[in-house]
Amino acid sequence: MLKFERYGIGIAKGMAVTLRNLFRHRVTTQYPEERLVVSRRIRGNQLIWKEDKCTGCATCAKTCPQGAIRVVTAPDEENNYTVINFEVDSGYCIACGLCVEACPYTALFLAYQYELARYRRRELVLDRDELALIEVTPSAYARPELEATLPRQDLLINRKE
Repeated sequence: MLKFERYGIGIAKGMAVTLRNLFRHRVTTQYPEERLVVSRRIRGNQLIWKEDKCTGCATCAKTCPQGAIRVVTAPDEENNYTVINFEVDSGYCIACGLCVEACPYTALFLAYQYELARYRRRELVLDRDELALIEVTPSAYARPELEATLPRQDLLINRKE
């Protein structure tokens, strides 16, 4: 007899969920024309390198689990290291952010942008000249002081203030 008393409760619960979501704000965006503002601490798939802050310690290359970063240095007259070549293979990069966390001189940042599609694989390998030309916004991942400069995300629609 208890089986027949709960008959149809599943359908009623399902209809309640459907009606509750029927009048919500739509989440779908038309991607190429519209872009959502992502989280301020996104781990974007592009690496930003500040050449003036880099000392060539290669801590980033040592912590990279994929070996996507290659640093070539040479000593100068004062026995300091100068960076000869800094190369990032963003095709191998898994955007784990370990290199950004390991950099003691805040010379590395992950990008706020997330689009890095290329037609050819060799275009994903960026050397120091190409990295210097990149003008993208750095993410606040592992750098909380940048969080106030980035826009607020709109992915969480029903966020309570």
